[in-house]
Amino acid sequence: MDILEQKHLSLLDEAKRRGQSDLGTMRLCFEVLSLASAIDRSCALRLAEHNLSEGKFVVLFLLRDLVQGLAAHELATRAGVTRATITGLLDGLERDGFLARHSDINDRRKVSVRLTEKGQTLADQLFDQHSQWIASLFSSLNGQERELLSSLLQRVWQGLDIAPEQGSDQS
Repeated sequence: MDILEQKHLSLLDEAKRRGQSDLGTMRLCFEVLSLASAIDRSCALRLAEHNLSEGKFVVLFLLRDLVQGLAAHELATRAGVTRATITGLLDGLERDGFLARHSDINDRRKVSVRLTEKGQTLADQLFDQHSQWIASLFSSLNGQERELLSSLLQRVWQGLDIAPEQGSDQS
């Protein structure tokens, strides 16, 4: 069984056909990409059981301990998404009964977003489960191996022309 996705195998075959000498490093890159894709797919499946995307989960998490809620634009900033994206995420979460929008009694233009009881319960339950699942992904590595892997990944980052994203637009 090969852990690489078919597209990566095809690219490696073409590189081999063209006589490129760095097939091992290409394969390693594709292994990292395949692992990231597999983690994303697994995450999506786990959250889909609760009618959530990763973006919706992040919103629940951000609102989890904020009884007073947050303004939508502040949620967008903290989640690392655009205002348009946050609107869609909030609409879906509100439709599913996980949050509600509340107008400010002094200024009706101000709206705060707060979790409902249903949303709070789900956020509490899922945050613990999701955190444990994420931690389990690398639990077969000992502390020294995790430090080494982290160090190696940081070295690869240094070779890129761009810096790591501080947030990405996910829905």
